[in-house]
Amino acid sequence: MTDDAESRHDRGRRTLSRIHDRVGESVVAQLSDIAPDFARHLVEFPFGDVYSRPGLDLRSRQIATIAALVTLGHAERELKWHIRGGLNVGLSRDEIVEVITQMAIYAGFPAAVNALLVAKETFDEIAAAAEEESRQQDA
Repeated sequence: MTDDAESRHDRGRRTLSRIHDRVGESVVAQLSDIAPDFARHLVEFPFGDVYSRPGLDLRSRQIATIAALVTLGHAERELKWHIRGGLNVGLSRDEIVEVITQMAIYAGFPAAVNALLVAKETFDEIAAAAEEESRQQDA
């Protein structure tokens, strides 16, 4: 499975960081304030155990996660987080849109429409942040 010398927590933090960069650490820190055990479980189980398994690369895992979140239809915050994570591990915007579009068959059009609007908002936020960063570098 994975290197036994590395703890589930360390492996989870490393995987979380690869997918979600500093945003993942921020979410864990916020959860630690109110539910430290839950925050630890969030790092260790999904990221330390499941996302770290061999057999699928992180891109494929993010495709599956985005698809699952679309079908739930009520996890906009998590969907936004995993859309960003998908981009971080190499998914393109077009691929993310196609995953969401495919889910219209299984989750229904309302879930897909809502997810596409979350994706648009996420893409717009990323573009605005990149534009702001570029302006700051030029100044």
